[in-house]
Amino acid sequence: MGQKIGFDNDKYLKMQSEHIRKRIAQFGGKLYLEFGGKLFDDFHASRVLPGFKPDSKLQMLLQLKEEAEIVMVINSADIEKNKVRGDLGITYDVDVIRLYNLFSQIGLYVSSVVLTQYTGQASADAFQRRLEALGIRVYHHYHIKGYPSNLPLIMSDEGFGKNDYIETTRNLVVITAPGPGSGKMATCLSQLYHDHQRGINAGYAKFETFPIWNIPLRHPVNIAYEAATSDLNDVNMIDPFHLEAYGETTVNYNRDVEIFPVLNAMFEKIIGESPYKSPTDMGVNMAGNCIIDEEIVCEAARQEIVRRYYTALCGRRNGTVQDDEILKLELMMKQAGVTPADRRVIAAALDKEQATGAPAAAIELPDGTIITGKTSNLLGAASALVLNALKHFGGIDDACLLMSPEVIEPIQSLKVDHLGSNNPRLHTDETLIALSICAATDDAAKLAMQQLSKLRGCELHSSVILSPVDERTFKHLGVNLTCEPKYN
Repeated sequence: MGQKIGFDNDKYLKMQSEHIRKRIAQFGGKLYLEFGGKLFDDFHASRVLPGFKPDSKLQMLLQLKEEAEIVMVINSADIEKNKVRGDLGITYDVDVIRLYNLFSQIGLYVSSVVLTQYTGQASADAFQRRLEALGIRVYHHYHIKGYPSNLPLIMSDEGFGKNDYIETTRNLVVITAPGPGSGKMATCLSQLYHDHQRGINAGYAKFETFPIWNIPLRHPVNIAYEAATSDLNDVNMIDPFHLEAYGETTVNYNRDVEIFPVLNAMFEKIIGESPYKSPTDMGVNMAGNCIIDEEIVCEAARQEIVRRYYTALCGRRNGTVQDDEILKLELMMKQAGVTPADRRVIAAALDKEQATGAPAAAIELPDGTIITGKTSNLLGAASALVLNALKHFGGIDDACLLMSPEVIEPIQSLKVDHLGSNNPRLHTDETLIALSICAATDDAAKLAMQQLSKLRGCELHSSVILSPVDERTFKHLGVNLTCEPKYN
């Protein structure tokens, strides 16, 4: 039994690209589209909207590829401090090059990179030389004192006028970045200012999946987005400008609502009148129209909130998360009507730990079956769990040894005697490599290996914090992992 679907991905791709085309036409043929969230790997969206594919935004963009070009934006201060993308563990500058290569490979045209907040940082200059060696054009945008409120300065030769003008050739200019706080919106506005000076008609719109504007404020999907950004102090709120202009309740988030009056004033200054009456008007997101099963989506979002809570608890345990973030997430769980008891694998893992007196783990399969794994001399609990789940999927007898001790022991010896490890037990990646070697000569191991893709989307809980290596392996396998906030 596969994942239950609550979101119509095909409808979304069609609606979304049509809607963006309409918006381009509305502005006389040129649109700067601020692209929020992740383009290639929006796993948050695919978890809370089952059926949404992680690369949906990218597929939508491919439908517009003849008329689109991409401009990537990175904050020079983020280069200077080696800011890291939490989900991938790579720095923002490395991610820009990764994204450039990925876009280019699939036929999307990346025209340039903008270094925002540029003040002559040596690391930004070094990065520029790297980009130029790859044949990528680089532009500088500068810090504007008093941005965004000092309009007379912003709208002058010393403000936006000082920024480099980005040369673009296509109707749709997608402004994207490796993460938040990169300066996407300011880049769009700077371009509008420069285009207007040159007599070019252009417009601005914003494309972000969350919060979803046309579902309720306290809908679990919108609460799950707040949980995902609890470290950014983003708060979803009713868009007061939309309510006043149209008498209609829509959802936006605080940063957009706060900056809207300034944006409005900028539009009026640049193009004579503002095309928008509210932050909601600026958005082009059609995701809310493509939810086909409310119950499935709500349940998926509630589960995401509990997972975020456990991730934050582990973050507090290792010193990266403050108490106020935990309190915020507890409040969100209350609002969504969810508790840790709703994540069934938690109790199963803790019960197994109690019964065996050692770290344990539990996984819930799509059909609701729960399987556990315990710590042994040969394998860690997570490794044992993976083998047990693969046996279940393959209908392999529980008593069957997928890997003989003769295979495992030499690996343990290598780890302890030669690679300086204190822990002889096999991590999940080592277990899977050993299993794949056994699969060359053993039919049961071969059958187990063939089940690996079935782990995607399963829920897993460990009674202790797992090693980074195990965490990464589960991420690659697409398993939704949570851990108790304690070390072994």
